[in-house]
Amino acid sequence: MSPERSGAGAVAAGGLRGHAAEAAATVAAVAANRPLARVQLAWAASNVGNWAYFVAVAVYAYAQGGAAAVGVLGFLRLLAPALTAPLLASLADRFRRTRVMVVSDVVVAVALAAAALSILTGLPAVVVYALVVALEVAHSPFRPAQAALLPSLAREPHELAAANLAASTIESVGSFLGPALAGLALLLAGPEVTIAATAALFLGSALVVRGVPEGARAERAAGHARLRHELVAGGRAIARDRRTRLLVALYAAQTVVGGIIAVLLVVLSFEQLDLGESGVGLLNAVIGAGGVVGALATLVLLRRLAATFTAGLLLWGVPLALLALSPTLAVAAAMFVLVGIGNTLVDVAGITLMQRAVREDVLARAFGVLESILLASLGFGLLVAPLLDSLLGTRGALAASGLPLAVLAVVFSRSVAAFESAAPSRARELALLRAVPPFAPLPPAALETLAARLGRETYRAGAAIVRQGEAGDRFYVVAEGELDVHVDGRPAPRLKTGDSFGEIALLRDVPRTATVVAATDVELYALARDDFLAAVAGYAESAEAASAVVAARLASLRPLGVSR
Repeated sequence: MSPERSGAGAVAAGGLRGHAAEAAATVAAVAANRPLARVQLAWAASNVGNWAYFVAVAVYAYAQGGAAAVGVLGFLRLLAPALTAPLLASLADRFRRTRVMVVSDVVVAVALAAAALSILTGLPAVVVYALVVALEVAHSPFRPAQAALLPSLAREPHELAAANLAASTIESVGSFLGPALAGLALLLAGPEVTIAATAALFLGSALVVRGVPEGARAERAAGHARLRHELVAGGRAIARDRRTRLLVALYAAQTVVGGIIAVLLVVLSFEQLDLGESGVGLLNAVIGAGGVVGALATLVLLRRLAATFTAGLLLWGVPLALLALSPTLAVAAAMFVLVGIGNTLVDVAGITLMQRAVREDVLARAFGVLESILLASLGFGLLVAPLLDSLLGTRGALAASGLPLAVLAVVFSRSVAAFESAAPSRARELALLRAVPPFAPLPPAALETLAARLGRETYRAGAAIVRQGEAGDRFYVVAEGELDVHVDGRPAPRLKTGDSFGEIALLRDVPRTATVVAATDVELYALARDDFLAAVAGYAESAEAASAVVAARLASLRPLGVSR
């Protein structure tokens, strides 16, 4: 090896060690952040309980109606939350997210206890199935509320990514720990005892999350017309941003492939690998193990979320295509480990990117819509898999599901990278926003979202930015230059770099109270009315700071004849 390549390798190795050490420090910070740690603990109890209870219910359903009953119940478990998640997730934007999570856990626990009692007393199976559907509906707002809560608890952006990594790892571990615990409980007792035991896990989750200090988010009541508008706000938040639309579409494509593989994995075990029933569990466990390995890989990639997301898509698509070429046990095990790694990469990066891209006040609703889309995508994959298998054979179906996903990952890699390509250039905007009193209390993720929505405007000396008496639609921060302020034709204190203006008209819903003219060439950053109000109204400290700014500004103008 040449000295140059050896030196480059040493630098690369040193950089990798540096990223790993930094990532480890970030994860340690997450563990030390007690509110974040409590939310993760609650998610662990809820996730393990969710996996465990359905194993017990599936055993019960099989005893009552065979495989058909298990299949129908599984379909209803997907359909019910897919229909209700956007509606119920809206509660987490109107009320405290911790409260929504607690209520969700408690209702699920009550439904599980009722299901256990129904089995114990010999009530018809349809009663148990109805309770299962009801608890899935009740559980549907938990994950959107949790995903929307994390940004407000994280103290800096990379801590948020680490928190999402922890949540994804918990989900991977829960996918085999929950069924394992359920299997042990079923061995020692019946389904009713196992189901009752899982109810205790959800109650434990409720008790843990109940103690999380969420911060003073304002709870918002809504009339019928306002409520109808709020219910579609999550979908609009996704639809109006091209990058977010692309992210959700690619996430959905990966989930369709996940549904296909859930079926093909069974066929592969029986028809290609001759592993039988045990092979299904083995291959699923391999994917779960890959998910844990993916968590370790993601630790090093926390600062490159867009690249991580694309890599995750490739690790879903390419291994499936390779498996189609050589469906042996050794190849299948290796490829499904890669799929598990890809699953973690996509989950962590996708959720974190969405948390940064969507406005905080509609974040839970956006995640509710995402949850619905992903459940529908999974169901579509489950339905289309038998068709692909019958038309193309198992190997052809593997290739037909893996290759398109890999192609999509490559084709849209640059577009996905746009999520982060502009991040370094926003350092200036973030610094300006942190100096604005109403924005100073906001969590880092919320500030990043605002910075991404700022519009840069430049004006020559003498240009009027706003005029007294006109309607206000934007808030301004002065990035460079000076501006003269006139009230009723008389001068008021001049605005300089770092100052802001325009908040009175937006917060009080009144016409502009002053005319602002560029005294020099100026550079401004403008924030739209809805974005400004959403950021300020979402946190009590921000609202108080904004009110103080308005009061001080009006007091300074009052001697000039400006009324409130």
